[in-house]
Amino acid sequence: MSKILAFSIIFGLAAPSPAVSAAPAKTQAPATRELSDLADSLAKGLKSRPGLKLAVLAFPYTSEKASDGPVIIQERLTTLLAQKKKIVLVERGLLKKVMEELNLQASGAIDEETARKLGKQLGADAVVTGTLNDLSDGETEVNARAVETETGKILAAASLAVRRTWKDSAAVTVKPPQDFGSKPLVQVAVLLDTSGSMDGLINQARTQLWKIVNELVTAEKSGSRPRIEVALYEYGNSGLGAEKGWLRQVMPFTTDLDAVAKELFALTTNGGDEYCGLAIKTAVEELKWSPKSDVYKVIFIAGNEPFTQGAVPFQDAVAKAKAKNIFVNTIFCGPRQQGIATQWKSGADLAEGDFTNIDQGAADYAVTAPQDDRIAQLSSQLNDTYVAYGASGRNKMEEKRSVFSKVMGAGASVAAERAAYQSNAAPAVAEADSSWDAVSALESGKMKKDQLKTESLPEELQKMSKAEREKYLDQKLAERRKLQAEIARLQTQRKAHIAAEEKKAAGASTLDKAMIDSIRRQAVTRGYKFDK
Repeated sequence: MSKILAFSIIFGLAAPSPAVSAAPAKTQAPATRELSDLADSLAKGLKSRPGLKLAVLAFPYTSEKASDGPVIIQERLTTLLAQKKKIVLVERGLLKKVMEELNLQASGAIDEETARKLGKQLGADAVVTGTLNDLSDGETEVNARAVETETGKILAAASLAVRRTWKDSAAVTVKPPQDFGSKPLVQVAVLLDTSGSMDGLINQARTQLWKIVNELVTAEKSGSRPRIEVALYEYGNSGLGAEKGWLRQVMPFTTDLDAVAKELFALTTNGGDEYCGLAIKTAVEELKWSPKSDVYKVIFIAGNEPFTQGAVPFQDAVAKAKAKNIFVNTIFCGPRQQGIATQWKSGADLAEGDFTNIDQGAADYAVTAPQDDRIAQLSSQLNDTYVAYGASGRNKMEEKRSVFSKVMGAGASVAAERAAYQSNAAPAVAEADSSWDAVSALESGKMKKDQLKTESLPEELQKMSKAEREKYLDQKLAERRKLQAEIARLQTQRKAHIAAEEKKAAGASTLDKAMIDSIRRQAVTRGYKFDK
């Protein structure tokens, strides 16, 4: 049975003291009498654990509709369990405080890790939770379970139908969560099937990476542009080894898009078994996802085999993602109906994500623009503004030039998108490069000129006087800013041209279109604004 617990935390309920007795069963309301059987069943399953401390959570509707039912069932069940002599209930004020500290949402799911944290901070041995499902206008099915917080093991479970004595709440407009951090953050994990039939998908990812990220980096939230972190996984490749489930983390979250591109160009395909559930579960558990609810966190998984393969049920994996407020978008490489039949749409639906299908064999990935060649030239000139710093400086510069060469080989339009990203996300790019480039260290504010170590600079700069070195670095930084400004100006014209061309012909369904459509829809729910 799944260890993922659907739940909705609704406060305003005071857990009654065990000393307070409920009315005798013969005088209880009918719905409460019905719940007595459920409370008895749960208590029976817990009888071997005397003194067990429980936290009773609310019972959300499986449809997630707004209703008074979740808190009413929570209240009645709390009252009934409070009468059990061998059970101790968590005090309501403590429950609310801990929920706020853990930043748990009003609805969603709780995974094993969160359950353990919850139990540790509450001092609770188990949590009681469940779901509601209306059978008719007057009857509701209640499913309840007590789950051990230390292990995630289900200690007791019961279900029954009760009379529906509550009303549904009026629909309300949910406002995007406020920005809890000083800088808006976007985290994107891309999971690519690299089995033998997926060369087209990998080629699209290589050529469309910057176009996709540019959609996000030009968005705004609270007057600021976001910091973009991208992670990359490959799965389904026989060269990765069966013991790891044919899965590999290629890159953890990073702001260095050139590093991601380098790895994309290095990917190769090989036949294998594609375990989507395992890939999603691993990405959710391994990556350092922000705990903040206003962060746009998203997984894109693309492939062409049934979504049901492997020992990890995709339902459990997706529930883990939803518990951390991560959207899961599925991209099937093939006919839409085949993707639906093989459960790719079901995977997306469970985490409020989007299901799309693409033509991985589409040959024309990008619309060209008159500005492409000039932007590519300016991008080449940007390479000359780097000044190697430290032991890794020279190697890093060579890596950056190598990535630029491969991007140019993919076409001037791809190079233009990369240059646009370097301009639009200049602070993030400078921060990523600041450890090995002296100019980026100054541009990002990580170091001041008088903090640079002379012996860590190139030999030609070491021979200069202090004044000459500072003048040289100032000139390089000024040159970079001038190039970035010119690229930004040309990119505005280029973007308008491409938008007009894409309106004329819809073109093939490709990876960039699938991802950008989802990004625009979902990021808005986290408070982002996009140009029309």
